[in-house]
Amino acid sequence: MTLDALLARELVREEDAATAALIRDLAHVRRRGRFTRAEFRRMCRWKSPRARRLWEANSSARISAVSCAVLATRDERRRIELLTELSGVGVPMASAILTLLDPRRYGVLDIRAWQLLFAIRSVEANRRGQGFTIAQWEAYLAALRHHARRLGVSARAVEYTLFLCHRKLQRGTLYVVPAGGSRRARRPRGGPPACAPP
Repeated sequence: MTLDALLARELVREEDAATAALIRDLAHVRRRGRFTRAEFRRMCRWKSPRARRLWEANSSARISAVSCAVLATRDERRRIELLTELSGVGVPMASAILTLLDPRRYGVLDIRAWQLLFAIRSVEANRRGQGFTIAQWEAYLAALRHHARRLGVSARAVEYTLFLCHRKLQRGTLYVVPAGGSRRARRPRGGPPACAPP
């Protein structure tokens, strides 16, 4: 199955209610030109509460300075570079912050979405979907935006569709690929879900 076919069949246009509420709560951030420590903490908690000890270490002044620079630049690579200078913020967390601030243009670089893209051969590297590089994020973002434009939806809608489809398909532990694991996502018992690759 191609990504085009998967999205044509499975596209999710409605955002998760809690995520939609958070996006609404953060709608003023871009106009203000910075986010507060409290807003930063909410965004980080949404993406990865496990890393709390790390992202909590950032001071209000540091968060304010970085967020001002992030929202002032138009350079996508620089945005990610700046965000990843904050403690506890890797490429996936940085992509989540950008997504919550502008879901029309961004989607979360997530292990689930990446593993599904790998399974359907839309990406060739990083089978496990871990330790992402900025270059991988740039390619991922370009793909999300391409499909979003084609379908008339947000980049987040494309990413969220991939996330949900992978969640339907997942077997075993998310962060471990079984020895001799296949590039293709495995179908769960009980027949193929709607978004199973062929």
